[in-house]
Amino acid sequence: MTGPGELTSLGVEEEFHVVDLLSRELVAQAPKLLEHLPTETYSDELQRSVVESNTPVCDTLDDLRRALVETRRTLVEVARPMGLGIVAAGTVPLVDPLQLSVTPSKRYKHMLDEYQSLVREQLICGAQVHVQVTDRDRAVQIAQRVTPRLPALLALSASSPFWHGEDSGYASNRSLLWSRWPTAGLSGEITSAAEHDQLIADLVESGTISDAGMIYFDVRPSSHLPTLELRITDACPDLDTVVLLAGLFRAMVRQESAAIDAGVPARRWPSPLLRAALWRAARSGLEGDLLDLPHSSRPLPAPEVLHHLLDDLRPQLEEAGDWTQVSELAERALVRGSSAAEQRAVYDRRERFADVVDMLVSRTDPDQSAPTVPGEPGHPAALPLYTRDGDEALGAQGPTEAYRGIFSVLEDLGPAGLRQRERRRDEEQRSHGVTFGVPGRASARLFPVDLVPRVIPAAEWSTLGLGLRQRAAALDAFLHDVYGERAIVKEGVVPAWVVESAPGLRGTGALVHRQKVRAHISGMDLVKDSATGEWRILEDNLRVPSGLGYSVQNRRLNNAVMGDLPRPGDLLDPDQVPALLKQTLEAAALPSAPDTPQVVLLSEGPEGSAWFEHNLLAGEMDVPVAVIGDLLVENDTVYLLREGGRTRVDVLYLRVDEEALLHTAGADGRPIGPSLLSAVGAARVVLANAPGNGVGDDKAVYTFVPRMIEYYLGEKPLLDSVQTYLCGVPEMAAEVLGRLEELVLKPVDGYGGEGVLIGPLASEQEIEAHRKQLLTAPHRWIAQEMVSLSTMPCFTGQEFAPHHIDLRAFVLNPGTPELVVAPTALTRVAPAGSMVVNSSRGGGSKDTWLLR
Repeated sequence: MTGPGELTSLGVEEEFHVVDLLSRELVAQAPKLLEHLPTETYSDELQRSVVESNTPVCDTLDDLRRALVETRRTLVEVARPMGLGIVAAGTVPLVDPLQLSVTPSKRYKHMLDEYQSLVREQLICGAQVHVQVTDRDRAVQIAQRVTPRLPALLALSASSPFWHGEDSGYASNRSLLWSRWPTAGLSGEITSAAEHDQLIADLVESGTISDAGMIYFDVRPSSHLPTLELRITDACPDLDTVVLLAGLFRAMVRQESAAIDAGVPARRWPSPLLRAALWRAARSGLEGDLLDLPHSSRPLPAPEVLHHLLDDLRPQLEEAGDWTQVSELAERALVRGSSAAEQRAVYDRRERFADVVDMLVSRTDPDQSAPTVPGEPGHPAALPLYTRDGDEALGAQGPTEAYRGIFSVLEDLGPAGLRQRERRRDEEQRSHGVTFGVPGRASARLFPVDLVPRVIPAAEWSTLGLGLRQRAAALDAFLHDVYGERAIVKEGVVPAWVVESAPGLRGTGALVHRQKVRAHISGMDLVKDSATGEWRILEDNLRVPSGLGYSVQNRRLNNAVMGDLPRPGDLLDPDQVPALLKQTLEAAALPSAPDTPQVVLLSEGPEGSAWFEHNLLAGEMDVPVAVIGDLLVENDTVYLLREGGRTRVDVLYLRVDEEALLHTAGADGRPIGPSLLSAVGAARVVLANAPGNGVGDDKAVYTFVPRMIEYYLGEKPLLDSVQTYLCGVPEMAAEVLGRLEELVLKPVDGYGGEGVLIGPLASEQEIEAHRKQLLTAPHRWIAQEMVSLSTMPCFTGQEFAPHHIDLRAFVLNPGTPELVVAPTALTRVAPAGSMVVNSSRGGGSKDTWLLR
């Protein structure tokens, strides 16, 4: 028991992983290190890949920090010449279980015998804080009373997101693995040391454990020291986090000891609620919500919960002289975020677990680990801003008018604050499953979103809207014509060879002749010329244009993570999009459909690149999402099969490739294409967008869209196209061959930026390789004048860098003269040093603020 002015001594045990600095894998080399380390400070653990250290008894947090620095430094200095690295984290991502083994002591061998996989998979490390409590009855009582506070401490320590080369989805996967032990977690209600000792005796007698050291409760009286021991927390790469945990836990012990002296009864909480609070902390770390126990069971953002904890413990922290240090370390932790989030951010940059291990080795070494936040704890460093002609946000004179308020907030956040927001962004994306598949990758990645929004002024968006509606109307008319009379070809407006050689021209397109609309959803890619400020149409997408759902999600993400940015009052709302899309699709239904047509979104399924988008749109339109194998065609009627029956389908919103649609087996095991096209021909179902639409977004056909507008609508084009050369025309091919280093060369059937040559950025070898391809088949290529794409700033982790951008806008055609431009658009961002913005080529995105 301690009085108000007395110090309470404390100490820390840390567990460290041993990794090979070359392979970055966990290795069973702890015994080799321990041969060169003092036994009074370092010891073995269950796994031969783990070393444990313990500090001497300390009175102050400064003493404790010095002791932690010394024990880590000594361990690192012994390990480094052996080619070994030391990692203080709950888990490490790279593990070869076959190369690991249990420490061959009698005790540990017995544990392996008894617990099997629990022991073999015990590749985890924690940090334990001991606080002096000489009265064991009081220690047991305090352990009961501090339990509601433990989730906050677990969230602060969370450092184990990866397990065996996979993202576990948790900030502290270690705590989940640890909880599998039969004597881990909550102790249950115990009121005295005698009850505690009897419980241990009963467990030993039951054969569940062999000794008191195998009691792994989250908080327990030490089996061999006059202390209360905190065991719930992950090992922490940043040793200041360990100091913070120790300071907070000591204050909790002092607070509850004083409450016992004052006769304040302990509040009882249901065990399931306490477990739920710990689970939430393990899931989210500092990047999500925590249950605000002991105030209530209501979830709150982690910073609010931690601030409540600091306020509650301030008297005890001030009594111990710890308030200034602990409060500053807590603010610094909130700015930096959890180690789990930092590890994920490092991995996401290059998708290399080796980078994560290198970072952890550096963070663990007290002589290498520089603070992420320069200067005083909690104070962000200045945020450097570039200036650049042609940049939409940071022009030659600094932030442009539309962005001044935004950058005022961003500069206040500083690099550390923005890094914290990025971690919150990633956690938000993970929690909603916002992924995008990339060819060649085994798994989808988080859909990349930069936190600085793009603003499109009202005057510009109004002009763009008129031109987009005009273009979409002309293209839909062209699709009807090209699969009908081909009047535009007969009258010489578009050459016959351009249409007939278009890869997107399909015989199936001619079968879709009863639909009043062929391109229900058009995606138009626009670029803004950085030199002139003029907008130009770069490409049309009339097959399965993607990005509509991602643009909606980008706004929701921005609202959740960057809600403190000043928003204009006339900002268009993307949340209207699902309703508008559903109206468009229902309006497409044929007369044979009921008053409320059944729309079904047809997807590739979870393996498809845009599965998240399909789910989002279908869910918010309240329509089913299906795969081809869910469909059955009988008597020219399409049915969706589900458990409990089948439903007639009136409109299929196609989000699958045309080849898959035609050749994949339906519910009856036969390719669905022939029967589905028969149903289309019989006017029993509508396909949106229609098969064969690829002829409309052909890169050679693109050249003639301005003529289409004049031919079908009798209007002058409102939006300029990029000057394009058809290499199938000998004169144009000759000019292109002479100017390859100045032009952008594209394959007519290219998709997603594949095969594109950007002459001014290409090497001589690349130019010559494309020259040979062009000479071999000139009609397969077009060339365009180079447009200097405008740029926008993207955060690199420390500063902003300019990245090239484009804009994908969406037009909805409900079959009436008034086409609808969706109140959202997707700004796509090219990787650093590139002008190719496609997500499939490593591009990212931004939330796009369209002003009314």
